This record gives sequence, structure tokens and C-alpha cells, in this order.
Amino acid sequence: MRVLAGGDAETGGAFTFTEFAGTAEGPWTVPHLHRGFEESFFILDGLFTFTVGDEPIEATPGTYILVPRGTAHMISAAEGGGRFLALMVPGGLEEMFFALGGLGPEAIRDPAARAAIAARYDSIPVNS
Repeated sequence: MRVLAGGDAETGGAFTFTEFAGTAEGPWTVPHLHRGFEESFFILDGLFTFTVGDEPIEATPGTYILVPRGTAHMISAAEGGGRFLALMVPGGLEEMFFALGGLGPEAIRDPAARAAIAARYDSIPVNS
């Protein structure tokens, strides 16, 4: 994850704008929801499946996806991974990714590790 704009200094906490990139195939997140903010995604490279609620969405470059507040979602990448932009409104969720990053590269997909940190950042794991 690379933060393009975020934090109180750059956006006053109004939003966080990030780029996610990787080569891993399979789940990039566990199923989760956020009660206090929306997320939007724009695919730059690769093939992803975003499950938003119960609906799987095949996302190729140029696809835009909105995840409304309170909606369960997860992200999975096809072979070769890919890259997408993410807009989180309001901002602040980048702090969760920094905390997870301190645990190692698999932490975001580890339900126990994610649950321990995510509870502090309005990222609530849900059963798939």
C-alpha cells in the first residue's frame, strides 16, 4: 500500500487516497465491513473479484467499485495480482494498514491478526 494523500496534514482527515499493488493470487483481505466510512476502488492492472454484500464483481482495468458504509466486502486477486486505487471517506484507515504491516506480509489475510488490530479502526471482520 502506498498512501497518495491522507492524514490530518494533507486532507484534514476528510479522506485517504491510496494505491494497492501486489503479485499474490488469492484473497487480499478477509471479509469485513466498515460502519463509519465508504470505500471506492478503481482497478489499474490485473483481474480482481470484489465481493460486495453477496455479489461477486469481476473487476478489470477501468472498473470502479463503491462499497457503501456497513456493507460486507472482500477482495481477491487472480494469478499475477494487480494494482488498484482506493479512496476511503473519511480518512484514517491507513493507520490500520500501517499497524498490520508491522506484523508481516500475511497479517492482512490472517483473521486473528486482523481482528486484533482492526477493531481499533472500524474494520470489522464478518463471516463469509
